[in-house]
Amino acid sequence: MARSRSRFYTEVTLGDKQVYSICGMCTVRCPIQVEVQNNRISSIQGNPHAAGIQGALCARGGAGVALVDDEERPQYPLIRTGKRGEGQWRRVSWEDALDYTAARLQEVIKAHGAKTVLFSDRGGPFRDLHQAFMRGLGSPNYSNHDSACARNVQHAALSVFGSGRKELVYDYKNARHVVLQTRNIFEAINVKEVNDLMEGLAAGGKLTVIDIRANISATKADRFLLIRPGTDYVLNLAVIHELLTRKLYDAEFAQQWIKDLDRLEAFVKPYTPEWAAAETGIPAAEISAFARDLAEASPAVIWHPGWMNARYRNSFYQSRTAYLINALLGSIGAKGGLPVANKPSDVGRKGLKKLADLFPKPADQRADGVGWRYPHFDSGPGLLHLAFQAMETEDPYPVKAYIAYRHDPLMAYPDPEALKKILDRLDFLVSVTFSWSDTAWFSDVVLPLSPYLERESILAGKNGLKPYFFLRQRAVAPRYDTRADWEILCGLARHLDLKPLAFDKIEDIWEYQLQGTGVTMADFQATGMVPLADKPLYRSRDELSFKTPSGKIEIINDRWENAGVPSLLPYESPAAPGPGQFRLTFGRCALHTQGHTVNNPLLSEEMPENVLWINREKAAALKIAEGEVVEVSSNGHRGRMKAKVTDLIHPDAVFMVHGFGHTLPVESRALGKGVSDSALMPGGLALWDPAGGGMALQEHFVTVRKIEET
Repeated sequence: MARSRSRFYTEVTLGDKQVYSICGMCTVRCPIQVEVQNNRISSIQGNPHAAGIQGALCARGGAGVALVDDEERPQYPLIRTGKRGEGQWRRVSWEDALDYTAARLQEVIKAHGAKTVLFSDRGGPFRDLHQAFMRGLGSPNYSNHDSACARNVQHAALSVFGSGRKELVYDYKNARHVVLQTRNIFEAINVKEVNDLMEGLAAGGKLTVIDIRANISATKADRFLLIRPGTDYVLNLAVIHELLTRKLYDAEFAQQWIKDLDRLEAFVKPYTPEWAAAETGIPAAEISAFARDLAEASPAVIWHPGWMNARYRNSFYQSRTAYLINALLGSIGAKGGLPVANKPSDVGRKGLKKLADLFPKPADQRADGVGWRYPHFDSGPGLLHLAFQAMETEDPYPVKAYIAYRHDPLMAYPDPEALKKILDRLDFLVSVTFSWSDTAWFSDVVLPLSPYLERESILAGKNGLKPYFFLRQRAVAPRYDTRADWEILCGLARHLDLKPLAFDKIEDIWEYQLQGTGVTMADFQATGMVPLADKPLYRSRDELSFKTPSGKIEIINDRWENAGVPSLLPYESPAAPGPGQFRLTFGRCALHTQGHTVNNPLLSEEMPENVLWINREKAAALKIAEGEVVEVSSNGHRGRMKAKVTDLIHPDAVFMVHGFGHTLPVESRALGKGVSDSALMPGGLALWDPAGGGMALQEHFVTVRKIEET
């Protein structure tokens, strides 16, 4: 059956025009406005109608046009002809590619069962389509990248409030004191949050940054705490100690909403600022002053629980204590703190109808053990690294087919060589992607996804103080033989006879989603968004509710306790680097989104490689000068990069921006530039936090030596 081109698409993309859409250069997905002339993009800016965006866009968003123009992205469907990873392909038509993919999936399902199919993506607002596809197949194994990102934060929120991390809003604009801990807001950029925070600081708010190095966010801070790697948890315990012992907390809020506060008070007694100072390297007086400043600003305080917090073996407890500090300061639900996010139902409206509801929930247990072997974890996206473990061990059952959608676990997860051996056990590996990646190169089939400026998506909603629906539209027609995600997955559904999901037109999907909402597609035309409330809605303290058994914020969580995981974990000092060693740390920058943008024609020009941050005194001992080439190695894995010698990093650590060290010949701009941190993490797939589920990606040590460049 030939696919039907969308009538809506034709109306909005012909001729010179202005298109409201959604950026796709990172997982934030900011609203954008695209100017088009003669089917070419002339400019991109933030959607001026979106609250907090103010027409702004980050560098990555501005480089979206280069993604469209990139001749080195996958241009048509490909089927592997040589061995995995050899780069031997044959070009096929879309119908042949979909037919081949469907047939291979059916072979796996017939031989091993539908539950042996795994799907992973990068999460986000459009995942309903992916979940629907997996439900249609009959597999429970939908997953995403979050075990290498914010799963510890999600589970910390669940353990304290009974609901996830996105149930609360960061009210930066009205905050009087913001604490960024494992959150580098001015480099891992959410445009609205950056603008709101800058507005809050301009109005007199304070900013504290806690990090192992002085990142860009630290340059904006009133207080920067350079912390010893791996000791964030004990710093948080010391702050809680000060809030409780000096009666600096919000006693009224605590009495009304916090359960087992006496257990917390008894637990933190040993963790004095003096004790924490010896561990963290932060003076005791500074910790005490910090706690007093927070109390003075309460309840308009945001202690961020973390963004990418898959770092240490105790990172779950760092996030959990951050939430508890917010609770002690009365900032939960407060204006300028962490108010409750409103869903459509909270403002008297109906949410979008779920595509996943087209099919029954699969009865099989997840391969990663989430929800049954690990009953304390959120079963939504599961834990991908444990799915890889099941792939290797076939416990509880084999995983034989894997669809990686816009996801590159061979770059995102540690020890890629070990992961390749695991992936090679698959009968079938599919990559749906708009750019080349190590995972795509290792796949059996590459289904090329149109870049976000060349595709429309299913409708999505954003919960918050003022919830709304939003629309991604195509700005220009696809330059190559690529397709939108809905075209690919609905096409596969047609070939697999999953009739409820076999939509031929995007309008039919939109019409289905809008059933009962009172919203029509015409409502999106003016701004690309449909607000569901007239103004932001804050809840009063008395209107709060928590989804815990007690209905309160829980210090002791029985779900975790019954799983053998203590709610309050005694602190253990982290391992120190051995002689000549450094703890390997990594993070984001304002110019790149992990490995996805390193080959982007514009962004690679601005930042072609990563460098190694190293403490000045440590560098001097190794006779390393600024800009000299060094070798970074770990258990036989090594790479070469230039040194950035600075006082602004803890002596125990070195730091690099994540996503570099590409080796694919099809990525000429990224090829051989910089070093991959993932490759320096041998054995890293087995290092994870059993309390929060996140990977422990910064529990690795490397050696550094100066080399003579030849």
